[in-house]
Amino acid sequence: MKEFLLKVFNDRIISPWWILLIDMMLVSNAFVISYVIRLNVMLPSYSVWEFVRGGAYVIFVYAIVFYLFGIHRGVIRHTNFSELRMLSIACTTTLVLLLGLHFIAGLINPEFAMVPRLVLVLHFVLVVFFCFGFRLVVRETYSYLTTSKGSVMTVIYGTGDLALITHEAIRNDKESQYHVAAFVDEEPSKWNMSLNTLPVLSWEKLLKQEGKWDSIKVVILAVTDISTRQKQMIAEECMRREWKLKVMPSVGNWVNGISNTSQIRDVRIEDLLGRDEIHLNQRRIMEGLDNKTILVSGAAGSIGSEIVRQLLRFPVRQIIMLDQAESALYDLQQEIILRHDDAPFKPVLADITNQRMMRKVFETYKPHIVFNAAAYKHVPMMEESPYEAVRVNIGGTKILADLSVEFGVEKFVMVSTDKAVNPTNVMGASKRICELYIQSLSQLPEMKTAFVTTRFGNVLGSNGSVVPLFKRQIAQGGPVTVTHPEITRFFMTIPEACQLVLEASFMGNGGEIFVFDMGEPVRIADLAEKMIKLSGLKLGEDIDIVYTGLRPGEKLYEELLASKEHTKPTYHDKIMIANVKTCDFNDINRQILGLHESAYNESEELIVARMKELIPEFNPQNERYRRLLVARELSV
Repeated sequence: MKEFLLKVFNDRIISPWWILLIDMMLVSNAFVISYVIRLNVMLPSYSVWEFVRGGAYVIFVYAIVFYLFGIHRGVIRHTNFSELRMLSIACTTTLVLLLGLHFIAGLINPEFAMVPRLVLVLHFVLVVFFCFGFRLVVRETYSYLTTSKGSVMTVIYGTGDLALITHEAIRNDKESQYHVAAFVDEEPSKWNMSLNTLPVLSWEKLLKQEGKWDSIKVVILAVTDISTRQKQMIAEECMRREWKLKVMPSVGNWVNGISNTSQIRDVRIEDLLGRDEIHLNQRRIMEGLDNKTILVSGAAGSIGSEIVRQLLRFPVRQIIMLDQAESALYDLQQEIILRHDDAPFKPVLADITNQRMMRKVFETYKPHIVFNAAAYKHVPMMEESPYEAVRVNIGGTKILADLSVEFGVEKFVMVSTDKAVNPTNVMGASKRICELYIQSLSQLPEMKTAFVTTRFGNVLGSNGSVVPLFKRQIAQGGPVTVTHPEITRFFMTIPEACQLVLEASFMGNGGEIFVFDMGEPVRIADLAEKMIKLSGLKLGEDIDIVYTGLRPGEKLYEELLASKEHTKPTYHDKIMIANVKTCDFNDINRQILGLHESAYNESEELIVARMKELIPEFNPQNERYRRLLVARELSV
């Protein structure tokens, strides 16, 4: 029987005229029943001609209205609430029209009022009931027939519009792996109610796993206003019970703007480590960016590209996207074209260490604001190539900063890192030297360019983050490699970090180092374990964590502020200003020039020794560099 019905349903779209005919048959049956109810007698006792004439008149009016409203054009097995709403509007319109005609006919001649008013009202109720019922029966039958045998018991967390859209997408997908059994909501007033014929449960009731709820395997988050803390709580419970946690993104994040089951994705670690929405001073940022030309160096990187995306939300004159990575810059260009075909941007392929080229860029575009996100940031690689850290991180930043002064740039924003605090590696030391130089420029008399530094920790999903590495290792079956059981890091999502960069950019007058509130530090081993569980795997059975030892230059714990530093608050609770020592411009400029010149001629060990002279708090954790520094100290 099931196979026969599937043959009837599958890949067949009934002609709209057949649907209209079925609807009129339902209208006819409703008319007969309404007459019987109204007169409370058998029809033969009344004039057959009068009955037939009245019925034909009513059916004709319904047919005309249904046709005009396009009720017959919908695919019955995929009927949704918007179509049911349109059907109810069409029926109501028909009733009003019939009552109006009845009133007019009564004024002309009572005999022209062929159908009693009460019959029309009863008929309207029955038509709505029959037409709704017909569509719902067909839809539910089709849903039952096409439910995959391998589908898993699923609950949808949420009862809002997004939850309803998610349910509809699952029902309309013949190949869906989900069988939705219930909705979950934390609002007590909704408990024990039904939505789309499914019960609404409390989270606590679901966790008891009583009766049929003990077979739940998947929870789909389909709610837009949930806090990060609540998401973390749900994720912990799902991992404890070995349920898979999925997420239905908000409408704005759908691919191609279409709702379907392919949009339902696995929950990501970013969803759980991110924090609640940041509220920006949109007015201040808008005023600062209005009709300005913005230069973003390192625009194709993880931070630079997100700064570009967020700048596109504001009324800027032009965004100059500068990067030396051709493929990544091209990808960003194509992304922006797809999303913002009229966006005012210009990709520029260039190296920030090429002073001649950078001068040409400044002469051509005359930027008002510079965001310097270009840098080499992988700690192990910079340990092996300190020359590149000096050439790019320090030399490139100096070139951009000097040209900003020369061309009268209004604001220069440098993106720094927590690794610049009491640095233990070459990368962190190079960024600290950049901070000192940027600050020294701000101390010059009559300096018109406002230099601002932003300092924050690791960002989730960046090229240098452990998260992409762990994802690849999990996908390959492991093991997941962690350097040390106790190593911890601060984490922030890329959008959050860039939002704070924009906010901080327009806070001060120049010379400030803005430190971001990174929240609580995260133990990397715990992060790896959580990612394994979110992937549906079991630690120790399906995949292992292997500890490889700290890498050269790597800290066990990161800091955002040096021990001798302290902060003062700003109007934004996630942004603070660090009180740090400053340097004389002439001294730091002379030392940087000497460092840059020596980098071409001296060994890597001597380059690191010169960096140590610039920043005494630099304490290399690379054994090869430590030995040299100890030997130099002993010789003094």
